[in-house]
Amino acid sequence: MKKLNVYTSVINLDWTAMVDSKKSNTNEFLTQNSTIFRIMDEITVQSLKEKIDNQKGFLLLDVREPFEQYQSKIDVENSVLIPVGELADRIDELEDHKDNEIICLCRSGGRSAQACELLQEEGFENVKNLKGGINKWAREIDDSLPVY
Repeated sequence: MKKLNVYTSVINLDWTAMVDSKKSNTNEFLTQNSTIFRIMDEITVQSLKEKIDNQKGFLLLDVREPFEQYQSKIDVENSVLIPVGELADRIDELEDHKDNEIICLCRSGGRSAQACELLQEEGFENVKNLKGGINKWAREIDDSLPVY
């Protein structure tokens, strides 16, 4: 039987302090040394499909490059394309949506996770990452879209 080594000292966190000093935002924890750790909210493709079908109010923020959206796109009325590399410089374009739910998407979820972090740092509190990105959407919801 192969033994797995678990390294708990790579990040030295005091979990008790994190829980005891939980901030008012349920997704932020403050450690004793004042480092903030955020828990990223995710949304499944099935939940996003329900929101679209029920016309629930949200902004779909696509953080891919334009050529990616050209080949594979979720068609919803309230969506915007801002590549993740431009997001910091174009954050003001989202100010009207600061109090609304924003769902970030990319190809598979990595860049959209970065976008979620940036938005949270800028004070956007209702931000979610589309788990699995457009590729998961293409596999499970709309198989007419290519997986790339």
